[in-house]
Amino acid sequence: MKILIIDDQELVLLSLEKCLVDLGYGVICSNTILDGINKYDLYAPDLVIADINMPFSEVENTATDTSQHVHNGLEVAKHIKIIKKHNTPVMILSGNTDEDIIVKGFDLGVDDYMKKPLSLSEIGARVKRLIGVGENQSSTTKKNQIIQNNCIGVVIPCYNEELRLLGEDFKAFISSNLGYHLCFVNDGSTDQTLAVLEELRKGNEDHISIYDCPQNGGKAEAVRLGMLHLAKQDQFDYIGFLDADLSTDFSDFHDLVKTISNSNFKIVSGSRMARMGADITKESARAIISKIINLIIRKTIGMEFNDTQCGAKIMSKEVIENTFQTKFLTKWLFDVEIFMRMKKIYGDQETKKIVCEVPLKRWIHADGSKLSFKDSLKIVFQIGQIAIHYR
Repeated sequence: MKILIIDDQELVLLSLEKCLVDLGYGVICSNTILDGINKYDLYAPDLVIADINMPFSEVENTATDTSQHVHNGLEVAKHIKIIKKHNTPVMILSGNTDEDIIVKGFDLGVDDYMKKPLSLSEIGARVKRLIGVGENQSSTTKKNQIIQNNCIGVVIPCYNEELRLLGEDFKAFISSNLGYHLCFVNDGSTDQTLAVLEELRKGNEDHISIYDCPQNGGKAEAVRLGMLHLAKQDQFDYIGFLDADLSTDFSDFHDLVKTISNSNFKIVSGSRMARMGADITKESARAIISKIINLIIRKTIGMEFNDTQCGAKIMSKEVIENTFQTKFLTKWLFDVEIFMRMKKIYGDQETKKIVCEVPLKRWIHADGSKLSFKDSLKIVFQIGQIAIHYR
């Protein structure tokens, strides 16, 4: 039995393909509506699975009756059920909760409709209900695998991280969360780090990539290059970055993703500050210095932002395209520079509306990550450089 999958996001397409192949079905893939319609006519599949949220700019090139034009992926259902008058089952996958769209789909003859996030196990069960059991089903089919409502790219800068890179944690996350792609940026690290990253990627090529920088340019440049690299791919709804030592864990990062996807914010950042319930609980000299530096940063950016330096942020491609094109002035305070660049582009008031920080439930200091007193003095000096440069 043949199944045609139509989705413009590669992560979704590849995940569904592997799931259905493991269940014993033949799979045909397409990443545009027009190509999907053509492949339907060519291969006559037993089932069509299509994402509803796909652009259909090629409508003028199709043979469909544009007087009854249906926007988005429902064009596929219209072609099969209305134009061709076939009874081929059509399953629609979507994060769209608009009742009018859902009703329109059923009016066109859609046989099943599933809202994201989607469980691959449930999709498999629904496919079996529609067309029966596949042949030669794999015995290694995994459970608890979810396709999220959005496709997320995550940049993870690495510099000599081979001894503290939690490879199994990364593997476990992408195995369960199929809407995520992790891009490890090897920032001129030792050969051992690159070898560790290559081993981590092995068998996970669809969800893990490596961007190799030949020379160490600091965290700012590693993140900048990684973000621009992922922004070239159309499939990602949002792109963020996360520290390689997972000082911010994936559950907290996923909360940042949920915040930005359910709002009009263009950047959402984690916050570790004590006043927002994070882990800095002791009134140590370091905590006092951190608060002083944060006060200076708040005055510099002109925003009541509690923790600009948290290494976990998620943002829209628009922010990346507007603020990451040129190198940052500093190697470590690029977070502050992002906000300064946003203010120049969007203005003070608009920037405050589109920036949000979310308190982290868990945050740790990894060994070797604490700043020395000398580093703190350097930071104060660099903040002054930023203030003058972006004035």
